[in-house]
Amino acid sequence: MTRPLLLRFVSIIGASTSFYLLLSVVPLYAEASGGGGNAAGLATGALMLATVAGELATPRFVARFGYRLALVAGLVLLGAPALVLTVSGGMAWIVAVCLVRGLGFAVTVVAGGALTASLIPPERRGEGLALIGIVSGVPSLLALPLGVWLVHHVGYAPVCIAGALAALAAIVSVPGLPGREPASGRPIGVLAGFRTAALLRPAVVFAATTLAAGIIVTFLPLAVPSASGGLVAVALFVQPAASTVARWLAGRHGDRHGPAGLVLPALVVSAAGTLLISLNSSPVAVVAGVALFGIGFGVAQNATLSLMYARVPASGYGTVSALWNFASDAGMGVGALAFGALAGGTGYPPAFAVTAALMLTALAPAWRDRPDSKG
Repeated sequence: MTRPLLLRFVSIIGASTSFYLLLSVVPLYAEASGGGGNAAGLATGALMLATVAGELATPRFVARFGYRLALVAGLVLLGAPALVLTVSGGMAWIVAVCLVRGLGFAVTVVAGGALTASLIPPERRGEGLALIGIVSGVPSLLALPLGVWLVHHVGYAPVCIAGALAALAAIVSVPGLPGREPASGRPIGVLAGFRTAALLRPAVVFAATTLAAGIIVTFLPLAVPSASGGLVAVALFVQPAASTVARWLAGRHGDRHGPAGLVLPALVVSAAGTLLISLNSSPVAVVAGVALFGIGFGVAQNATLSLMYARVPASGYGTVSALWNFASDAGMGVGALAFGALAGGTGYPPAFAVTAALMLTALAPAWRDRPDSKG
């Protein structure tokens, strides 16, 4: 728990609070402003599109300008545009704000992720990354419902101002952080990262688990019978809670025995949980399924990221952060989009079962990353 790491917590909390406080609020604002039936989807789509694009471009920006400038730029792009929403509700402005904020969030998570990895001793990386997951996860769990609650009590403008200030206030912590990692080899570009099998395999496995993560968050409220409304709230609490605990335990285990041995079990457990959710008429099966999935997902989060960082020098941390976050966002986006089309034709139980089967297509790269594998 060094001073730079504690300062890094400040920017993590600020960025996470700003992003999630407005994540559900802006789509509501778009619809309330007369944007039409597709307004909410357009706002969220613009945000995620810009986030994915920004994640791929950030490593080059960090390599040229360093961590501090990248973090400041990201926090400004994430926070300042939210103030525009207090004076204009036009759909064009809302989409523009979402695009800029998406870029800002991408810079904060990729540059910040690389910086965080450089602040954690390699022998404690798994546990350190688990701690970072908790620091970023708690604000997201609180800010997401808080934003919607505040809108109904104080209106959109105060929430937008709060979202802006959360990111902008965190800038005061940045000068105390390292500017860049000391030279330790030639930087690894993002395209080179995609061509590096040792990095691509864990990223593919993680994308397979995030495929189901996006589906569960988006479609579980629709898949569970309406008479079991309380069950959805319980399930959506159990899943992230199980993930958080599993991520911490996986980090401790990985520091002692290496993260590679956890990748394959994490994938299998995640797929098993997803399959169990297909029994959506049974409350016990749904809760057990999301708990099982949460455990596998939490382990996969920690093990894949720790493994990828371990396979590059410090100069490659930015690329690892970009690839891992790209796998996360792309998996969630593609999963939710494809599942909606699939469930429309088959119904929810078969769609969850097919999702579990699709997740297992990542068994091949997971098998190659076993500790005793020569691949």
